[in-house]
Amino acid sequence: MSSDDSIQEILRHYSEVDEASRLRLGWFQLEQARTQELILRHLPSAPATIPATIIDAGGGAGVYACWLAARGYQVHLIDPVPKHVEQARAASAAQPEHPLASAEVGDARRLSHADASADAVLLLGPLYHLVEKDDRIACLREAHRILRPGGIVWGAGISRFASLFDSLSSGFFDDPDFAPIVARDLEDGQHRNSTGNPIYFTDSYFHRPGELSREFLAAGFQVVEIVAIEGPGWLARDFDRLWSDPTQRERLLAAVRKVEREPSVIGASSHIMAVGRK
Repeated sequence: MSSDDSIQEILRHYSEVDEASRLRLGWFQLEQARTQELILRHLPSAPATIPATIIDAGGGAGVYACWLAARGYQVHLIDPVPKHVEQARAASAAQPEHPLASAEVGDARRLSHADASADAVLLLGPLYHLVEKDDRIACLREAHRILRPGGIVWGAGISRFASLFDSLSSGFFDDPDFAPIVARDLEDGQHRNSTGNPIYFTDSYFHRPGELSREFLAAGFQVVEIVAIEGPGWLARDFDRLWSDPTQRERLLAAVRKVEREPSVIGASSHIMAVGRK
């Protein structure tokens, strides 16, 4: 399957699933909380006068873009899925005091923004949905091009081992339809789902942590940090009960922070975050 075929498969997948609600469910809430934490760790405070410009490339339904707009940033969202852009515009309209600066259908490999026009770029989906390395490097180079000197990029990857851990913890390791999927994931990181079951996701590339770092370096970025997003927290038994208890939720977040840079643990996270500086 070619890269273009994979893009079409990804568009089909997201036209059928509700990405807008995903981060409100189960352990995806940990993914959202940690992603927000890692963004704020490196993002300068919103200025009182001229808002900092953030490009959310592959921004989906606008969960992070609208959150940042509400904090006072000027946020432009780009996504290849028309349904996502419509959802982002609706979410923006629901916060009229802090709307998105724009929400358009687009490609993270070919951004319309001018050179050195952005203070920060989010790539929280493109780096695992661009299945070819050359496309991922092109995406990162576009982020580098539009960033001002000193600008920050956040790039999320899916761990090479995510499907193995997910199948073991969620109880579908012994599904014969899933066996060849996880086998290929472990072999070369190329995730393909021919089962028609959306639970098994869509075309993606699953990174080793070191690969993600090397791709950032190849695009000209200084690597600020490579960390686990969920760490082992996504594997917690009875996650919803823990997350609904404020004390246990904070204990879980504290434990994930404690091991977020531990090399022997990063690959056990479902998602990995790379942070780069131009």
